[in-house]
Amino acid sequence: MTQPLLQRYRPYLDLPEHTQLVTLSEGNTPLIPLPRLAEQLGGGFELYVKYEGLNPTGSFKDRGMTAAIGEAVGRGAKTVICASTGNTAASAAAYAARAGLKAVVLIPQGKVAAGKLAGAVAYGAQVLQIQGSFDDALHLVVELCQRHPIALVNSLNPYRLEGQKTAAFEICDVLGAAPDWLCLPVGNAGNITSYWMGFRQYNQLQQSGLPRILGVQASGAAPLVLGHPVEHPETVATAIRIGRPARGEQALQAAEESGGRIIAVSDEQILAMQKTLASEGIWVEPASAAGLAGFAAEVEAGRIQPRGKRVVAICTGHGLKDPDIIVKSMPTPPQIAVNLALIEEAVLAPTI
Repeated sequence: MTQPLLQRYRPYLDLPEHTQLVTLSEGNTPLIPLPRLAEQLGGGFELYVKYEGLNPTGSFKDRGMTAAIGEAVGRGAKTVICASTGNTAASAAAYAARAGLKAVVLIPQGKVAAGKLAGAVAYGAQVLQIQGSFDDALHLVVELCQRHPIALVNSLNPYRLEGQKTAAFEICDVLGAAPDWLCLPVGNAGNITSYWMGFRQYNQLQQSGLPRILGVQASGAAPLVLGHPVEHPETVATAIRIGRPARGEQALQAAEESGGRIIAVSDEQILAMQKTLASEGIWVEPASAAGLAGFAAEVEAGRIQPRGKRVVAICTGHGLKDPDIIVKSMPTPPQIAVNLALIEEAVLAPTI
């Protein structure tokens, strides 16, 4: 049995002594090689996907939530709250349920994928839709926590980052060192911040090296690329539809310190990479494909020369978290009589 995440890396985590173990066996997600896609991008390098969609609630948020909820339980909190575009909501609800706490979730009205909202409801959270954006929701929950003894579990909570940085440790443990490039989507910017924390810490302790970081936003929600907040962010990648990243400054610092950068790609590029990953047997939600879409764009433009390098792309959430686009475009399967000859004809027909 795999040791719980917080126990496995406890010496590396800056958590209060009162933090309790609230676990759903998160972490230890696979690092999947993609040699065929690497060849399509010119070949001569190693390409891997860190598939965080195989965490208990289907996203990377579980790494941070085990720490945030464990700390909240340890200091006697009875209620936790978050603003969310979906994945944080499901994770907070699950870990609160595990700990016997009440979970409250604020979401922007009509802007959360059904698979994520269903998760929050299934785990028993109180879900409130506000007539505003994610940024409005985050402002409200911060105000509420300042007035009442309610634990905030958004990535503003420093213990979230302590849990999330364990993914960097895992990558180094599996590869034996840090990759040359790390590519990942950027929404509220807690994840890029936590990865850089993790790689820096491991390098200091184990001389594992440091990656260059490529953070990728959707072009319709790219405040860190534009250099100013986006009042009405729009993208099919719902998990990164955020116009005012809470950890924006830290994300920019992480990219700069690593010798990397933050870029934006179009929804079309994101969906194309989602389809490419599916052709490799890896179904991710649209936002999860953004990091790899950005890497591919940089390689094709000649701004990254990956030959001889080792590259890891973070896929943050499972495809079932946000299946709406696939469902809407899904053709109706043809109806065929229970007849072997007709089935045989259909199976053996040439693919168009």
